[in-house]
Amino acid sequence: VIKVFSEDGTSRALEVPNDITAVNVCQLLIQKNHYIDDQNWTLFEQLPTLCLERIIEDHELVIDVQSNWDMEEDCKFCFRKYYAKYDFFKNPEDYFPDLMLSYSNEVNGTAKSLDTIKIFLSTTTYPEVHSYLYMSEKGKKSWKKHFFVLRRSGLYFSTKGTSKDPRHLQFFSDLSQSNIYMLLPAKKTYGAPTNYGFCLKPNKTGGAKEMKMLCAESEETKSCWVTAIRLYKHGKQIYQNYLRPHQKNDLNGPNLSAMRSISENSLVAMDFSGHKTRVIENPTEALSIAVQEGLLWRRKSCGRISAHGIPTTSQNSKLNIAVHMSQPWFHHKISRDEAQKLIHQQGLVNGVFLVRDSQSTPNSFVLSLCYGQKIKHFQILPIEDGGELFYTLDEGHTRFTDLTQMVEFHQLNRGLLPCTLKHYCTRVTF
Repeated sequence: VIKVFSEDGTSRALEVPNDITAVNVCQLLIQKNHYIDDQNWTLFEQLPTLCLERIIEDHELVIDVQSNWDMEEDCKFCFRKYYAKYDFFKNPEDYFPDLMLSYSNEVNGTAKSLDTIKIFLSTTTYPEVHSYLYMSEKGKKSWKKHFFVLRRSGLYFSTKGTSKDPRHLQFFSDLSQSNIYMLLPAKKTYGAPTNYGFCLKPNKTGGAKEMKMLCAESEETKSCWVTAIRLYKHGKQIYQNYLRPHQKNDLNGPNLSAMRSISENSLVAMDFSGHKTRVIENPTEALSIAVQEGLLWRRKSCGRISAHGIPTTSQNSKLNIAVHMSQPWFHHKISRDEAQKLIHQQGLVNGVFLVRDSQSTPNSFVLSLCYGQKIKHFQILPIEDGGELFYTLDEGHTRFTDLTQMVEFHQLNRGLLPCTLKHYCTRVTF
């Protein structure tokens, strides 16, 4: 029997066989809770006492993970969505900056024409990953900055600047015998220079005494190291984990996910009002039509609602206020810090978002959006015009009848945002 926790602290006990894998546990919980299976559900190993957390890879045996737990440690499984789980296969350029990679001589001349991921998965052309990292001194809360190098033979740091001369490289860790964890939070708990901390902990009982802590200078650098180490340890197996749902879909023939996998650039606005349909190329005209359609739909909805006895005074305004409350992307009365934590937990991938109440401006809202591995916040202000209530992100230039229409529009159109809205954050409860 294993116990799996959700984000709100509730838990579910599952009776499982010894050979059950992490992906099997996820599938079981998806079925029991009637969630949509989109390959982003992930099982995590959490060590709250040490403030550590790591992804349990889909192929890992859950009982093997549990067998390495120390009795005196507070260890648990946690289940939630994590959009960055396989995002590096889709967008490797976001995870592997050119400045942090160097290739072997046989690849160097053609590196630009080769797929970065294929090079990582190759047994002969594995690239070196290098950058400055802070290293925690054993038994102390002091950190020293060193130049680190990841090679097939292990992880090293240089004792002389950025020199990669064998005389100056000192062995740091054999990654095959360790798991990589995130430090949560690195500054507060371990006195790290930044909050971009991670840790190498031996995957055996008592490994906490031998764990080695590192800290990067940016989220981008940390993501590169964590992803590279995951690929170093489980490269081809992780790639097979990523491909498995796609292969299953191919065998089953066309399905909804395959039919919906179209480029955002191929989505266009159409006008069906005349004798012939036409493509609306002017974005201002497209937005105007979308707003008018939204108003018409809401008015019809108000008519249907009022027929059941709801007062008709300011129907549209009242409906505008309430229509978003049931949406999975809306989070009522959470703070800016809570929003950032939730997005961070579910993966710093472009387009991860949520909408929340504004704490600083009454009756307004905030769109919290991840872009470039950073979380940005956009104020959504209500405005009245002719007795009608609208919402805007740009001081009234673009108006939406309610938050739902605003989100739906920006799921297809970037507008003034840095990217379209792709993945909404939702809290998992059992």
